[in-house]
This record gives sequence, structure tokens and C-alpha cells, in this order.
Amino acid sequence: ARNSLVPEAISQRVIQFARQGYNQIDFETYDTDWDSEAYVTVSGQNSNNTVRVTDEFMEAVLDDSDWELKGRKDGKLVKQLPAREIWDEIGMAAWQCADPGLQFHTTINDWHTCPDSGEIRGSNPCSEYMFLDDTACNLASLNLMKFRSRDGEFEIDNFEHGVKIWTIVLEISVMMAQFPSKEIARKSYDFRTLGLGFANIGSFIMASSLSYDSEEGRALCGAISALMTGVSYSTSAEMASELGVFDGYEKNKHHMLRVIRNHRLAALGGTCGDEADGYQGLSTLPVALDLVNCPFPKLAVAAGMAWDKALELGQQHGYRNAQTTVIAPTGTIGLVMDCDTTGIEPDFALVKFKKLAGGGYFKIINRMVPEALKNIGYSPKQIDDIANYAVGHGTLENAPKINHKELKAKGFARAQLDALEQALVSAYDISFVFNQWTLGKDFCVDVLGLDEAQLANVNFNMLEAIGFSKSDIDAANLYCTGAMTLEGAPHLKEAHLPIFDCANPCGKTGKRFLSVDSHILMMAAAQPFISGAISKTVNMPASATTEDCKETYLKSWKLGLKANALYRDGSKLSQPLSAALLDMEDLSEDISLPEKTRVVAERIVEKIIRTTDRERLPGRRKGYTQKASVGGHKIYLRTGEYDDGKLGEIFLDMHKEGASFRSLMNNFAIALSIGLQYGVPLEEFVDAFTFTKFEPSGQVTGNDAIKMATSVLDYIFRELAVSYLGRKDLAHVNPDDLEPDTIGRGSDNSAAVESSSEALDRVISYASTGYVRKNNLYVLSTSDEGKTTVKARDVSQESVYETKTAVSASTTTSVSHKSDIRASRVMEARIKGYEGDACSECGNFTMVRNGTCLKCDTCGTTSGCS
Repeated sequence: ARNSLVPEAISQRVIQFARQGYNQIDFETYDTDWDSEAYVTVSGQNSNNTVRVTDEFMEAVLDDSDWELKGRKDGKLVKQLPAREIWDEIGMAAWQCADPGLQFHTTINDWHTCPDSGEIRGSNPCSEYMFLDDTACNLASLNLMKFRSRDGEFEIDNFEHGVKIWTIVLEISVMMAQFPSKEIARKSYDFRTLGLGFANIGSFIMASSLSYDSEEGRALCGAISALMTGVSYSTSAEMASELGVFDGYEKNKHHMLRVIRNHRLAALGGTCGDEADGYQGLSTLPVALDLVNCPFPKLAVAAGMAWDKALELGQQHGYRNAQTTVIAPTGTIGLVMDCDTTGIEPDFALVKFKKLAGGGYFKIINRMVPEALKNIGYSPKQIDDIANYAVGHGTLENAPKINHKELKAKGFARAQLDALEQALVSAYDISFVFNQWTLGKDFCVDVLGLDEAQLANVNFNMLEAIGFSKSDIDAANLYCTGAMTLEGAPHLKEAHLPIFDCANPCGKTGKRFLSVDSHILMMAAAQPFISGAISKTVNMPASATTEDCKETYLKSWKLGLKANALYRDGSKLSQPLSAALLDMEDLSEDISLPEKTRVVAERIVEKIIRTTDRERLPGRRKGYTQKASVGGHKIYLRTGEYDDGKLGEIFLDMHKEGASFRSLMNNFAIALSIGLQYGVPLEEFVDAFTFTKFEPSGQVTGNDAIKMATSVLDYIFRELAVSYLGRKDLAHVNPDDLEPDTIGRGSDNSAAVESSSEALDRVISYASTGYVRKNNLYVLSTSDEGKTTVKARDVSQESVYETKTAVSASTTTSVSHKSDIRASRVMEARIKGYEGDACSECGNFTMVRNGTCLKCDTCGTTSGCS
């Protein structure tokens, strides 16, 4: 399969299916036509799909009994089938594509403060805000690391003060917020729900020298959650004493006080002398606060006291807000607050990459690692050694096996060594810098004795070719680029490794990662003290089975969670960055299945053309003018072409725009034209500027193929892509279908027309052969006999805009370089956690998993909540 270039994720999926006892698997295939079903599936790929289940359904699954499917509108029976059949389909879908998540309807409504106003039937996309239909809340989160004192204690008084301040701020925001509809605005005013939460709990736990997967870590998270919501509700009661209760309070007073008593009982450890009856109205008992294992005993006491006060003040004055807290993904605000971890999530990696203002990255150890090591008794020298092991030294000067001395013995001069050292600063594997572009082709051939065929081979390993063994390369690689994990680090004791466990294995050699249960148990520790729910992803290894997925959901329900979503590594087959790199020989070694699934990357060979001189357009050139209107703003696009029909320049004219904007657009067109004339492919511009979003935007009129645009640039490059590249996927109307006589394509549309060569050549000099919008384009070429043949070209099958293939030898040799660069970038992207999705705002492929959503590391945009 690998030799046939079958994606590794698909191969592994088939193997895993067989291991789980399945004897067949179906892969859907789709036509890529714009109107085909393939595009119907795209709309759901960036949404969070969820199934809501009741306790009755879960009991039916356990009892293996039948379940009735009823119509949503009329309640009539539609179908009856075994509950486990539905359950199996849910588990299978989650295993395949990480959807659907589950919401537990009965548990959600057991903790509902206003059931007499209606039941909770839905949530926001990330599943942390759950309340009545047509309501909304504003989110805010506190960075927990800001409440950690220099001596490592949790600053209880400062945290309580911060919670009070932000509860008041969010209450004020209810009156200042703007809502998408009148109904949402009215009900949000009536119930005044708030969305206070926290971020960076993963960093706080690690900095406290605790493991995320430990009783102490979970007790700490539970105590912080209890204190936050208790203080927030008591503040809400205080505001109610001055401003009055929310409009729906009196109707739901009994239920809300019942929920507050349940929260309080959980904060007191689940037992209390004056609560003889225990929890009230709960179908599933929550996980009470672990008072014994809380690393800060005063914090647990303060949490209990906060709920005593919240209940007492609520009984006297009522509450200003129906809900006060949620735990959101905190993708955007977490970036602004400089959080290492978001929401309730653990850390993703121990080595972080910081972007430099001038471009590029540098690696640093997670800020919590040195602090945690210091707390458990490691010396500064030992901490430096451990950090260097993870990050690397960034040089080969004193590296084992492959160093300056060894390289000089093989003919490397100071110029080559300096070039290597410069390239190693941002390298992720030393093999990537040993190539002809770093060292020079003449040096590789004349000194190292390599031939051009080797240098052009995408799988060529120069270090092995000049005599270094795989173990030599691994040793030098570890010294130079670092292990990016603490496993095997000098001085570090085995017993301390769990402190530094992350959501995924770290680095190329890391094996340790947090278990599935650790994610569920952490959520269960916090859920009893949160008004809403928790947005979090349960990370699962690639080797997880469908049974593991179903067991994860089942355990979440039993532990009293309101919702859960999981992500099995490699389950998104369409994501190109779901793997790091492994050579084919590495794949044959005894490597664990998760490592194989994670670390394989497709090698895509791309041809690039390098031109050193500007190819200017002829004095008299062809092209076309397109007039259109984008969001009510007129725009004229004019193109200039080379004799072969290739695009060489554009002119832009915006009607009735200000001088500054028009000047910017004109200069942008000049810059684009110069780039085209220096050989930058039009495809690169199209990929860079389509889907950019700014005003003016909206409906496009005057263009037969494009009907909507997110910006002027989006429209321009859609138009150029359709006209010069045949990119019908960027059109909203198939240009071929605009012809009045369109009846389909025949098998042979060619027809020879004999005419005067001189006359037809004159036609060619005036006609544009690059504009391929219509399907009746005729390309004229002269035959051997001196006569010209006119052939109808089916532009839906091939684009007239083609790249010249007659280039210098650098075109051939550039293939290997391009592959090496791509391989390096894929590894870099995987290490940074990029999922392969494009950001909807800035267009960069820097989206990382954040709770049940994705966030962009470049601009901070999230696919769900902030």
C-alpha cells in the first residue's frame, strides 16, 4: 500500500478494523464536481456534531433492550431497534472521525436552576454553555498561574477578589451586550446567565510538581472550581440584595436553591450533618470534593465556606444570575493572557516554539518544567542539563559522533560548517540541513563524491552516504535538536516522569502520555461545581478501538459529566498534518502502532521553477476587462497576458473609492504583476488571497461565475483562478453551464480547419488564449505542413494556463529540496500541534486543538468559543 502511495492513515484504519473483528469496510467515493455530494459533506467538517442521550437510553444500552425512535414534532413512533445498535453506531462514528460528542440530557437537567421555565435542550458549539433556548452569556476566564505565589501557594484571597470583580463585570456586560435577535436579548436579560471560568490549570498542576493524572491534581482542580463558583454565586446574591433577582427567579426559586444545596454538599465532601437526605433530585451522583488529597488544605476549607455563604445569602436575597460559571476552551483569551494551557486541558508538549518578530522560531522548554524540577529538589545545573536534553544545543560543534572534527576529516571547510550551523538553528532534524542547497552542489559532487542522481533522489540521506551510521545520526540529532521529551533525560528520576506527562507523546522518541481516564476523571472532579459544563477533548491514542470509545462515553455518564467529546489521534483522514516523519526503514522496526500512525507523512514531490530574470510582457499584449460589483462597490479588473496566454499583469480600479484605498489597490496590483513576471505561480497567489475576509464583501454582481466574496481580494483571485487556472471549485456557477446550448461533452470535439497560416497568426496576435472561462475556446497551432489546425480544447479537463517544462537543470534538482523542506515543515507543524485546518480569519494553517474546538496560533481565532 505504501508503494502505491496509499495514505498511511487509511492503511492503519483497515488494519485496526481487522484487529477489532470487522471483516469489511466501506470507503465513500465522491465526484469532485461542484454540485456533487462531496461538497455536501464539507459543511459538517468544521462543526461540532453532538448526540444528546437520556438516562433511559443509557440504561437500555446496559440492559440490551430496545429503544423507540420518535418524531420530534408529533412524538409518534418511527422505528424501534436495539439500543446497542445505536450505541455501536455512535462508537464507530466517534472512532472514525471524532464525532459525535455526547451530551447527557438527564444529568444536564438535574442541575438545571430554572426547569419551570423550560428544559435545557441544547448548548453552544463547544458544549460549555447549557441553558434555555434563545439565551446567551458572555465568557471570561481567570489565569490561575497569576494566583500562584512565589512560595508555590494558592493565593485564596486574591482569587476570591478576582472572582467577585469579574462576576460584577459580567453582570454589567449583560446590559451592554448586543444579541443577534430580539428573543435572545429578552431572555438573556430575564435570566442574566454568566460565563466565568478559568484557564491554565494544567500549568498550575505541573508547577506544583503534581501529575495531571493524580488524586492530588484532581483535588486541586475540584477545590479551585468549587471556590470560584461558590464565590460567584454569593456575589450574585449580594447584587440581588441591591438590584433585585433575575426575572425568572421567583418561578424557579425552589429548584435553584435545591441545585445550590447540591453544589454545597459536593463541596463539603458529599457528607454534611445538616443534610440528612443527601443530594436532592439527582439521577447520577457527582464526584464530591476530595478534601483529604487537596494539596492546599486551606483552599478546600475556603471552598466549603464559600458555598455556605452562597446558600445563606441566596436564601435571604435570591440570586441576580441563573448561572455564573462555565469552563470554556479559552483559545483566544488564553493567548492574550499568555497561558501555557487552555481551559481545563493538560499541556500539549514540553517544548514550546516561540515566533520571532523577524520571522522564524526558537525552541524553549515549557516554563513550568524548571519550576517543577526546582520544587522537587533538582539543582540549577541538573535543571539546565534536563532542559538542554529536551531542547537541544542547536550546534554540532561538540556533538557526539557527528561534529566539526569528524566533518573536517571528510572534507568540510569553514564555509560549509558555518552554513550548517546557521541552518541548524531552526532545524528539526540534522538530516534536513545536509543537502546541496546548504552545502553547495559543487562541494557535494567534487569533495564528497556524490553524483547528481543521488542529490536529486527525494529519499537520499547524505549523512549515511558519507559514512555515518544510523546510531551516529541519532546521537548527534539528540544533542543538536533535542529529544523534545524528558524521557531519558539525565538526572531525572523515573518516579518524577508522571509530573511531566502531556496529552500526547512528546518528541520523536516519547512514549508516555496521559491516559484516557485521566481526562475524564479531571472533568468529573470539576463538574459538580460548575453551573454550566466543561468544554474539553478527551485525547485517545491511534490504537484505541471502537469499544474504547464507547467505554469512554459510558464512564463519562456514570461519573456525572454533562457532556464529553473525544479525539482519536489520526481519526481525521483528511488532515495532512496528523503525522510526523518516519523513513520506510523505520516503519519496519518494532514501533508501537500509535507512533506509526502519528509519525508517517506523505512525501509530496513538487516541481518548482526558478527564474532569475524578469520576463517582461510584450509592448502590445492581450487580456480582458471584467466589470463587477462587490458588496455594492464597483471594481474593474484588467489583465495582461504573454503570447502563450499566461497571465503577466493585472490592473485594478475601484469606482468612487477614496484616494488612499485606490492607491493601495493599484500598488497591490503592481506588486502582484511584478511577482508574476518573476515567475511566481498564479496558484500561489490564489491560495494566499482567496477566503481573505474584510470589507467590502458580500454579494457579487456582474460576474457570471462568482456570486459571493468575502473581500475584494477574494473576488479578484477567484476570478483569476476560474479564468486562467480552470479552478471551477472556486466558482459558484459552473462556467460551462452558462452556455445556452450546453448539452454535455462529446468524446471527440476536435475538428481541423484549414486556413491561411498568415491570417490565423494575425488572429492569434490579437486574441487572448489565456482566458478560459468559456468552453468553446480554440487554440491555434501550426502543423508540420505549414497549415494551421484549430482544435477545440475542453477546458474542464485541462487548463490553458500551464507552467513551462523546458527549464534548466535546477528544476530537476529542486524536487529533492522541495521534498526536504516539506518534510521539515510537516514535522515542525506536528510538533507544534497543528491539525491541518485553515483559520477562517487569517487563512493560516496554524490551528491547534483547544477543548472541543480549534484555535489559531497566528491570530488567536477559535472555531468555537473564546
